Amino acid sequence: MERFGITATWKGIPPLDPDFYPMEQFCRAFLATADRDVGIAVEGGAQTAVCRTRIHSAPTAADRFYIDRLVKTLLWVRGGCRVITTDETVWAWLRDDYRPGGARAFDASFMAKTYDRPFRVERAAELPPAHCEPRPVSAGLKGCRIGFDAGGSDRKAAAIREGRVVYTEEVLWAPKDHGDLGYHYREVVAALKSAAKHLPRVDGVGVSSAGIQIGDRTGGASLFLKVPPDEFQAHGRDLYLRAVRDTFGPIPCRVVNDGDVAALSGAMALKEGGVLGIAMGTSEAGGFVDEHFCITGWLNELAFVPVDVSAQAPRDDWSGDVGCGASYFSQEGVVRLAKRAGLALSGDTLAERLRAMQAYMARGDERAAAVYETLGVWLGHALAGYAGLYSCRHVLLLGRVVSGGGGETALDACRRTLAADYPELTLALHLPDDETRRTGQAVAAASLPVIE
Repeated sequence: MERFGITATWKGIPPLDPDFYPMEQFCRAFLATADRDVGIAVEGGAQTAVCRTRIHSAPTAADRFYIDRLVKTLLWVRGGCRVITTDETVWAWLRDDYRPGGARAFDASFMAKTYDRPFRVERAAELPPAHCEPRPVSAGLKGCRIGFDAGGSDRKAAAIREGRVVYTEEVLWAPKDHGDLGYHYREVVAALKSAAKHLPRVDGVGVSSAGIQIGDRTGGASLFLKVPPDEFQAHGRDLYLRAVRDTFGPIPCRVVNDGDVAALSGAMALKEGGVLGIAMGTSEAGGFVDEHFCITGWLNELAFVPVDVSAQAPRDDWSGDVGCGASYFSQEGVVRLAKRAGLALSGDTLAERLRAMQAYMARGDERAAAVYETLGVWLGHALAGYAGLYSCRHVLLLGRVVSGGGGETALDACRRTLAADYPELTLALHLPDDETRRTGQAVAAASLPVIE
């Protein structure tokens, strides 16, 4: 397959998406002939990511496209509001892309709001040193704890007493449809009180939430999509902390990205670090627990990370970009494939249509199997790219998208794709039981606060 003059071939072809051109394959083919060293750094908060790569001595559209995809990936995996490069040509490209009205204006605006400072693109003679400050987590369940998991279509809560799960619940909600923060606050408090009824006291609360969480505050999340920006900045960023404090008083509380909590749940089960967690639900969430059982503090927003460079790649309604994870590893991705497979899905919401899709799969429908086969091939190629970003030995898959028999079909296709096209990778893939996939993040979230 060819894009911008870069041609690559591979074995794993998604049956319902033959035009899919894996980002990883494009990058490998591009770098095979690139000969000019380029340095790029991304800074945000206390984090600095440094990448040394190559472009061609006589740059073409392929070089600009490669840099665009690379920097976008660095921003959404590591986070940052300052991009620094040593190359004048690359600096000019990025300055144009990330200006107001530029191709990446959404990304620049989002990062500026997340880090409360202007987004900048700079050129420097040397790059700053790489820096990361991982945060340890409790990873224990002693005491009386509550875990809350805020997803895009349902909210989950778990009550844990001395290491034993005594209560879990799943409640449908629609945070993306409500611009009133009072709705979000009341739903969170209702979940906390429901779980608390099953405990003699509450010693700590851990929150797993979609979106960017920095220092236990929300930097930005699609859950608050319709909340006016000024109101979100004033009252939304600490909503979870306020809900816990107002309900239980000044007890320990940690708020962490749901992808990180997915990784933590896997690390706790495996009793090993180096776990990349991927939660597939309303969107795609990523997270990582390093070999020391620490959360890195990276954004890990895989929903915005490019996975497909095809000219036919779908466009994300929110960011306006194409070929990114949210359009593939999510309810939206499955529903789009179902239409290609000729399956009619009933339901007004994506969650309802996903249930209809899972019903087809449970009945052994071959068209449904092709949907999950395609999802698995997509995932295999994406994991090859993720492996270059994370030092992971294990990959844990969670979320409603991989619940039921469809998850097993997708996992098998993923493993075949990795074996056929990326045999050098040694990744252990894990698909927990359905109960853990649905509520495992809420349970793991309960382990976040350190209780004295």
